[in-house]
Amino acid sequence: MSIADGRSAAELIAEADLDGARQAILGAALRTPTIACTDLAQAAETAVALKAECLQGTGSFKLRGALSKVAALGERAELGLVTASAGNHARALAQAARLRGVGCEVFMPRDATVSKVVAVERLGAHVELDGASVDEALGLARERAESAGAALVHPFDDLDVIAGQGTLALELLEDVPDLARVVVPVGGGGLASGIGIALRRAGAEVELVGVQARACAPYVAALKGEGAPDAADLAPGATIADGIAIKRPGALTLPLLRELLDGIETVSEEEIAEAMVFLAEHAKLVAEGAGAVAVAALRSGRLRPVAGTTVAIVSGGNVDSGLLAGLLLRHETAEGRRVRLFTRVPDRPGGLAELLELVARARANLVTVEHVREAVPLHVRETGIELTLETRGPDHTEQVLAALAAAGYEVSAE
Repeated sequence: MSIADGRSAAELIAEADLDGARQAILGAALRTPTIACTDLAQAAETAVALKAECLQGTGSFKLRGALSKVAALGERAELGLVTASAGNHARALAQAARLRGVGCEVFMPRDATVSKVVAVERLGAHVELDGASVDEALGLARERAESAGAALVHPFDDLDVIAGQGTLALELLEDVPDLARVVVPVGGGGLASGIGIALRRAGAEVELVGVQARACAPYVAALKGEGAPDAADLAPGATIADGIAIKRPGALTLPLLRELLDGIETVSEEEIAEAMVFLAEHAKLVAEGAGAVAVAALRSGRLRPVAGTTVAIVSGGNVDSGLLAGLLLRHETAEGRRVRLFTRVPDRPGGLAELLELVARARANLVTVEHVREAVPLHVRETGIELTLETRGPDHTEQVLAALAAAGYEVSAE
C-alpha cells in the first residue's frame, strides 16, 4: 500500500475536506462551463466535452486550491503567505491573498514568462525571480517561510490544495450525467489527485486518465515503482507546456495517483501546439500548452472510445500572446492557408499595381508586400516582389498561381 508522510492513499482520500473546499470557493471562483465539442468528438470517435477552466477568474484551475488552502489556514494566514510557481499557482494565491487581505510573496523561476510575472504583481503580491526551476524556487520559498514565520502554500503537494482542485470533479458529476472518463493534465499531480478523490468518494465509475508532455513526464516512470523516484533522474526537458513541467512528483500526489489513475498518456510538442490551435479555432478557447494536453491526447487517437461522455480538462489559458499568434500563423502555413510568393514586375509606374489587381481578382488576401532588389537575379528594368497571401486553402492557392501564370508572371511559392 502506498504511504505518504505516515498516511496511506486510502487515508488521504478519506481525509480530504471536499465540503470545506467547496464552501471556500463559493463566490470567489467561477463554476466554469462544460462545453460539448463535436469536432473533437469526431477526432476521438467518442462523445467529448471540455471543462473550460481556462475561463476561471485567474485563468486556471489553480484558484480553487488556493482559496481552499487559505480558508483552511484560518488565522494562520494573517502572518502572510509564501509560495513558488511558474505562474498559475502564483496568480491564484495572489488573488486568494488579496481577497483575504493578507500579504503574499511568490518565488518564480528566473525564466518565468514576463506576462505571468506582471499578472502576479498586478494582484499585489511581491515577486522574487530566483531559481532555475520551480523546484529550486520552492526550496527558496520554504526557507523564506521558515525565517519569516509565514505560511508556505505548496502548489500541489498539500491536501487542502488538492481538495480545492477536487471541487472541479464535483461540478462535473452534477453537470455530466453520463460522465465516463476524465482526461486531465498532470504536472505535480494536484489536479488529478483532487479529481480522483472526488470521483472515488462519490462512488462514481469514471475512468481517470492523466496526460503529461512527453518532454517532461516524470510520472510515467514514477508510477511504475513503489518508492519515490530520484530527482536526479527526472530533470525536465524544455516544453511548450511549462505549467506542467515539474521535476518530480509530490510526496502526497504520487501515492494518490498510483491509487487513483487508470492510465497515463504522453503527448509530443507538435501535438500540444496543434491542440492549442484546435481549441482557438474550433472551441473559441484560449489555452496555454499545459491546458491543452488533454485535448492533444484525445486528438491523437491513442485513447480508446468509451460509452458515455469523456471530459477533457482545459486547465489554463494564461498563454503568451506572441506564442499563440506564432502558432496560429504556423498552422495556417501548414494548412496551405498562408503562402509566400516571389515574382518579378516591370520597374515602372503601375507595374506593382497590375500584379496586385490580379491577386485581388483571385480573391486572395494580401498580408504583406515587399520589393526585393538585392540577392536575386533581375533584369535592369525590373524589380522582385515578395507577397504573403492568405487563401482558403491549397486549392485556392493553386488557382491564384494559375491566374498569375496565365498573365505571364513567373512565380515561385513557399
